[in-house]
Amino acid sequence: MIEDLVANAPSYLLVAARCFALIMTIPLLSTRAVSRVAKVALAGYIAYIAYPLAYAEIWQTEQYQLAMGLFNGAFSLEYLLLLIGEVLIGIIVGLYITAIFAAFSSAGQFFTFQMGFGASEVYDALSQIENPLMGQYLNLIAMIVFLQIKGFQRLFLGGIFRSFGTINAFSLVAKQEHFVQFLLSTLSQLFFDAFLIALPIVGTLFLITVTMGILSKAAPQMNLLSEGLPITILTAFFLLTILLPSMIDFFIQAFERAFYKLEQLLIVVGGVQL
Repeated sequence: MIEDLVANAPSYLLVAARCFALIMTIPLLSTRAVSRVAKVALAGYIAYIAYPLAYAEIWQTEQYQLAMGLFNGAFSLEYLLLLIGEVLIGIIVGLYITAIFAAFSSAGQFFTFQMGFGASEVYDALSQIENPLMGQYLNLIAMIVFLQIKGFQRLFLGGIFRSFGTINAFSLVAKQEHFVQFLLSTLSQLFFDAFLIALPIVGTLFLITVTMGILSKAAPQMNLLSEGLPITILTAFFLLTILLPSMIDFFIQAFERAFYKLEQLLIVVGGVQL
């Protein structure tokens, strides 16, 4: 196997480029806590396993063989375009998974400001951005749920191994409208999921704020506005405790839906049944 990799080093580099692009964009593995050497080693190991699948079915197309024939061991523009295409495929899959986690983080940001924690932004090591406290909390829970349902195993088996049998750089160009539609629907689903998660807490806190405003106008001597912040914080934590099991179920459903849509993309673009 090693002799085959050395003899077909350009083809192996294409496989490794897609794996490395995915690792550099998916949550947890893309953080600075994981060293660059470990990322390169993991990408090389995954490419070593997936390399035999890369020459099955779609990678034996006439266009791909022609482009690799023009390479002939020397640098060429055709090979560079193939390499860029493989990197883009890995980035698309990685950004899709990242968008799923962004929905949970955005949901926390929605009701963080309502409950009075708007100034409590800290650096989130998972998303690598300044994230409000509740957004980081939901993001951490989503990562634990993702690990619990074996998300990384399903991602690499479905998003990498199966993609090598269905998608290459030429299919990315030929059916780019499917990829654009896929990414746009992902963004719309992101905001819908975030709004759906945060709606019970945001709605309840809004009613509390309106009620305190009316009471403070009716009885100014009660000074309810000064008591509003502790009330909203306690109410938000109480609702979060009650709704957390339902949120976890929703997280699991969101990940299942994400993997299903990813497989549907492979079916539509690759034109095969997985």
